Amino acid sequence: MASARSALGEEIDAPWPGVALPDDVESKLVERLVARDERAFNELVKLFERRVFALVLRMLGNAAEAEDMAQEVFVQVFKAIGSFRGDSKLSTWIYRIAINLCKNRAKYLKVRHAGQQDELEEVAEHAELGTKASANVAQLERPDEAVAGREIERIVQKSIARIEATFRECLVLRDVEELSYEEIGQITGLPEGTVKSRIFRARAMLREMVERELGEKIK
Repeated sequence: MASARSALGEEIDAPWPGVALPDDVESKLVERLVARDERAFNELVKLFERRVFALVLRMLGNAAEAEDMAQEVFVQVFKAIGSFRGDSKLSTWIYRIAINLCKNRAKYLKVRHAGQQDELEEVAEHAELGTKASANVAQLERPDEAVAGREIERIVQKSIARIEATFRECLVLRDVEELSYEEIGQITGLPEGTVKSRIFRARAMLREMVERELGEKIK
């Protein structure tokens, strides 16, 4: 597996390869989707469900909300597939839909005072779906170290969920989903310079939050 850097700078193994499909495979899949082929839709869900769930889980910080939102993403993808023009990868287009739905949902939850993210511990339990920091836990051998690793992991996930959404989306897409600056720009509609700036600021915010929780500096 490819080596990568986590949001906190640790070098770890990426949990899975890139999600983008080969151009010829993608074009045929899109053709079948546009023709309302249900088997094609089922294939699409199998291909992207883990990545979509991981993304919305990081964005919403609530497993129950993420389950519902992931389903809604695919409903919207199926409804809107006729508008897909191929000016980006299919995965990028799906992520754009997911991010926009999450942002709208987050606003709704904030208004309803339901955005307390009571299930942040559950987010950490789903860490294998997307967080790089979690890879370090699997490498720990001593039980006491494993407990400490899980606690740090929980703090990281809790902190990510508390970062303001416009910064969190860039951080998650870059450090968790390992997308390029160009892809993030296509998903968010932001210029590359703004994407880089928001990632930099989000990493700084995350580090500050985690260090405050730990009561010590991260080396």
